Amino acid sequence: MNKTITVQSIINAPIEKVWEMWTKPEHIVNWAFASDDWEAPEAENDVRTGGTFKTVMAAKDGSSKFDFGGTYTNVKEHELIEYDMNGEPKRHVKIVFTQTPEGVNIVQTFDPENENSEEMQRSGWQSILDNFKKYTESKS
Repeated sequence: MNKTITVQSIINAPIEKVWEMWTKPEHIVNWAFASDDWEAPEAENDVRTGGTFKTVMAAKDGSSKFDFGGTYTNVKEHELIEYDMNGEPKRHVKIVFTQTPEGVNIVQTFDPENENSEEMQRSGWQSILDNFKKYTESKS
């Protein structure tokens, strides 16, 4: 599959704060889910090239839970995070952080999976990014 999906958002905060909120487990658990009936009860993150991460995503009613994880292939502080997700086939994610006059523009591009529609995947990843924006901007 050659097609990638892209989501993006501008976060009204300094790049240092955006990076911290994106990478620190104590913050990840507050935004890494797509809807209010889900949560991220656990997160581990070793954000360096070759490092790994894992976020547990769970339905609040206990009906479903899964680990979202992978290995970082390229990390440049305040600029770029790339990783390969765990599982087969390997799926790649690239996140670019760019400081603009309006705030930090985050552009996230990922390889889709085959189970859900492209639109459903785009919507889910955009919802998580929107949660990140809301969480980060509320922590001024």
